[in-house]
Amino acid sequence: MKLVVLGLSVSSSWGNGHATTYRALLREFAKRGHEIVFLERDVEWYRSNRDLPFPDFCRLEIYADLEDLKHRFESELRSSDWTIVGSYVSQGVEVGEWATRTAKNVAFYDIDTPVTLAKLARGDYEYLSPQLISKYDAYLSFSGGPTLKNLESMGSPRARALYCSVDPSLYFPLDISRTTDLNYLGTYSDDRQPILTELLIEPAKELSQMQFEVAGPQYPDAIQWPPNVKRTQHLPPAEHNAFYNASRWTLNVTRADMIAAGWSPSVRLFEAAACGTPIISDFWDGLDEIFAYDEEIVVARSRDEVVVVLRDWSEDKRREVGEAARKRVLAEHTAAHRALELERILNGQ
Repeated sequence: MKLVVLGLSVSSSWGNGHATTYRALLREFAKRGHEIVFLERDVEWYRSNRDLPFPDFCRLEIYADLEDLKHRFESELRSSDWTIVGSYVSQGVEVGEWATRTAKNVAFYDIDTPVTLAKLARGDYEYLSPQLISKYDAYLSFSGGPTLKNLESMGSPRARALYCSVDPSLYFPLDISRTTDLNYLGTYSDDRQPILTELLIEPAKELSQMQFEVAGPQYPDAIQWPPNVKRTQHLPPAEHNAFYNASRWTLNVTRADMIAAGWSPSVRLFEAAACGTPIISDFWDGLDEIFAYDEEIVVARSRDEVVVVLRDWSEDKRREVGEAARKRVLAEHTAAHRALELERILNGQ
């Protein structure tokens, strides 16, 4: 089929998790013989940080604004078998209205479902409106569980879970030294910071002999990092594999809206697990359907629980958790699995 995607970005991973998600999914979708056109708005902060300006799995086209999009790419949408509009696309409501009027079949791909629903509840229609939900032929959701029924009660004719995934050719175990005891990769957010403080900064204060690292942009200067916490401002995707492999454990911290919705696994979970690096995570409903507690992942609710894991768990147990999580991801959560799921959804299965 011919698939046209209007997404936040595929060319730049700067400050967003969308690009790596699109890259992994669409690369595998292309391997299945499909033609893909990705339409991306020209935004200054992505323009100056494009780490994949020429993807080999799709034709990337950059448009200046909504009028430029309509003028240059109407024929692309009309000739597509399916068009996908992604969350957080600039002027997303206007883009969605135009796409649903123009293309034969249009799906909304929500890489931020719990955040989207919280925004709708506040009357914030930044990239999706309640009226637009019923105009999309399918709603591809990063959240599963009860959220899918909620979306259909809001008018979606077909809501399906399409979780994030990992490309195992990019994330895999490396034979390198583990120089960090616990690390974390993620852009700053107000709602995640208290959990990051509880599960990493506070343990770092107590375990002064251990090494920690936080990588990601937009952290306020006012945060007081202990001396044994290394800060990395931006880590390009090409360095993520080594980042996870260099740590004994990695931390997963979840946005508040995603905790509330449950069934919303982060791409970082699958990436770290594919590296064989064991994960310490905060708790949310549905996590045990992704990984088995204490066998494939460790759930921590307090600094003390993190300290016990880092200080007292044996190296053999640590390695067993990481290897079990990697096995689970390779069996269920690769980009190839998601591409097949997407194909089936678009074919009405």
